[in-house]
Amino acid sequence: MLRRSFLAGAVTTTVTIVPFAAHATPDTLAAVIKEVTGGAPLREGKVTLDIPPLVENGNAVPLTVKVDSPMTADDHVKAIHIFNEKNPQPHVFNAWLSPANGQARVATRIKLADSQKVVAVAETSKGEFWSVHTDVIVTIAACIEDAT
Repeated sequence: MLRRSFLAGAVTTTVTIVPFAAHATPDTLAAVIKEVTGGAPLREGKVTLDIPPLVENGNAVPLTVKVDSPMTADDHVKAIHIFNEKNPQPHVFNAWLSPANGQARVATRIKLADSQKVVAVAETSKGEFWSVHTDVIVTIAACIEDAT
């Protein structure tokens, strides 16, 4: 009887669902990128972002970032940063690199809350920031939980 009583009580528990989570905005995206770059100019080129332009489910979107770099002690990619425009948190991740990596390449999966712009920024040992962006259409959104 004790187990049935517990289950009956569990069924009556109130659950609060947040229907719409706060999303970042293009202004938030720009501010976060500026924070990472320290206001240094973003150059286009050298960075390739391979991400599907259309994804059915935003819960596991594959992406690969490659940066054209010799990866020597004097000239290498120090970090690759990924940002997005509409997720609750616009700064998705950082990958820290060194010449020992041999090549500047990172592959992972990310969540996307909605159709939006994804930005990859590569930080070099020379203090330069190279970037590329692409728009991704998402048919089933992810990241709908509250960002708190």
